Parts: sequence; structure tokens; C-alpha cells
Amino acid sequence: MNVLLTGGAGYVGSHVARALAAAGHTPVVYDNLANGHRASAGQAAFVQGDVADGPALLAAMRDHSIEAVVHLAAFIEAGESVVKPDKYFRNNTIIGMTLLDAMREAGVAKMVFSSTAAVYGTPRRACIEETDRLEPINPYGASKLCVELMLAGYAGAYGMGFAALRYFNVAGADPTGGIGEDHNPETHLIPLVLQVPLGKRASIKIFGQDYDTPDGTCIRDYIHVCDLAAAHVLAIGAIEPSRVKVYNLGNGEGFSVMAVIEACRAVTGEAIDAEPADRRPGDPPRLVASSRKAIAELGWQPKYPDLETIVSHAWAWHKSNPDGYGDR
Repeated sequence: MNVLLTGGAGYVGSHVARALAAAGHTPVVYDNLANGHRASAGQAAFVQGDVADGPALLAAMRDHSIEAVVHLAAFIEAGESVVKPDKYFRNNTIIGMTLLDAMREAGVAKMVFSSTAAVYGTPRRACIEETDRLEPINPYGASKLCVELMLAGYAGAYGMGFAALRYFNVAGADPTGGIGEDHNPETHLIPLVLQVPLGKRASIKIFGQDYDTPDGTCIRDYIHVCDLAAAHVLAIGAIEPSRVKVYNLGNGEGFSVMAVIEACRAVTGEAIDAEPADRRPGDPPRLVASSRKAIAELGWQPKYPDLETIVSHAWAWHKSNPDGYGDR
């Protein structure tokens, strides 16, 4: 199957492209390179373009005989979305409709959508199910939920089929090397912690130590990026016309910020200084997934659920590529 990946030159997108190719599909990377990296696309066909550009999207779909789309292009920082909501609704939500309309015109009826655990807001129970109440507490989560609602409308009206994958915290890197995480600026916890032993920062800040958690720091569910990528391949095969299938993707186990720092210390063998800082706006104290539905319906099973394995793969990438892809 020929699959267009919007945002396919980004961290998750590059791993999804590899997973699709390994499964016999033909990935076509579509990215404006605002945050992505041309080198991460490897040998996949590459189209430089913006998802806001409907005619360019339509041309890419027709030129490459696209049969399905994986939509990954988005801004993803919850804290920034609180102070720049217009940026998030414009880029994450409005361009979603542009993409859907281009798909309709091109006759492409399948899409896997990169959603987020942020659609749940502050959870009401320890392990979040897909049927739990959707109450995002920041514009980032709200912008993604708006797209999920659009998918339902397009499925009902036009017979299109979708899978919405609600990511929890993605981390790690392909253990075979070559691709990994390179954001500028970096906002994800594990690469930020690893910048300390790399000599790129003196210490790591802990945003909030007074949450209602065992050690007072936020708890998150970390999923290896290769496990996440594998779920996209399975989701494409599970799409049905006129339906939106929703799946949580996480390990079902939460780790606190302090636990992540300790894992990084253990993997690197380095002392990593940590300093307290104020809470960030829009951060819920705990986000942990139940992925039972993805396991049962997709046959998905994480290969790398262990936190130290996730950190070790990330560390291997960052040690070998201390400046990332070197294109910034």
C-alpha cells in the first residue's frame, strides 16, 4: 500500500516510515521541514510541502497513487499551547480539515491520525480507558480532540475510515541506529535529561515536586517509539469504512520524573544534577494508559516496555549523534 506520512520527517514519522517499509508498504514522506529532518526520511520518497497547502497535498496524493494517510504533522508542546492557543488550533485543527478535503478529492478513504493522551485532561482513574471522559485542560489536547470529532463527521457523511491513536509519552530510538529524537528546542524529558551527561546543560529542571504522587513529581506512561510505529502499521490494516477506531498507546505503567532521572543515571553511569522548578501550566499529575483494546483488537504487543531499555536506546542515539542530524 502507498502511504502518505504528513510530518513524516519528524521523530515519530521517521520511525513509522521504517516500520511501514519493513512491512512491505511504500511510505511517501510529506513534510515542510519546519521541525523535521530530511535525513530522517532515508530512502523513502520525499515531498517537501505544507499540510496547509491543499493543492500540494492533492498533487502528492495523485502523483504517488496514495491509498492511505498517516497524519503526524502537528505542534505538540502542551505548555506552549496555553500561551499560544491560536498557533495550535490553526496548525493542528484547521489544517486537519484541509487534509481531509484533499483526501476526499483524491479518493483516499483511509487515515491513521496521531492523537494524544492530552484529550483526557486530568484522568479520573489510575489507568485511562478509551471510553473515559474527554476533558482536555490545554489547547494542545483540545486541538487534537477537535480533529477526532472531525473524523467522526467525515466517517459518517463520506464513508471514510479512520484510526485515532492516542499517544502517551513517546521515547527511545530505533535500536539499529540511524534515526532518533532531534527537536529544536527539545521539550521531551528523556532527551533533556540526557543532555546533562552530554555536556549540553548543567542540570535538569523538575517542574513541580508537590503533585499528589508518591515522590511528588509527575507520572507519565513511556512508550518506545518503535512499539508506537508498529501500532501504526497494524492500525492501517484494521481501518473500516464509515468508522473511527480509537486506541490508547502506552505501556500501562507510569514512571515519575524522578524515576526517569534515576534510569538515566543508571544507563549513562553519570551523576545528573536535578533542580526544582515551578509547575508548568497544563500539566496533569498522572497520565497512564490502558492499552488493552489495542492489544486485543490489533494484536499489538510492545517489545520494549522496560524504562531502562527505552533510555538505553535513546542514549545510544544521542551519544552517536550529539548534534542530532546536524541540520539546524
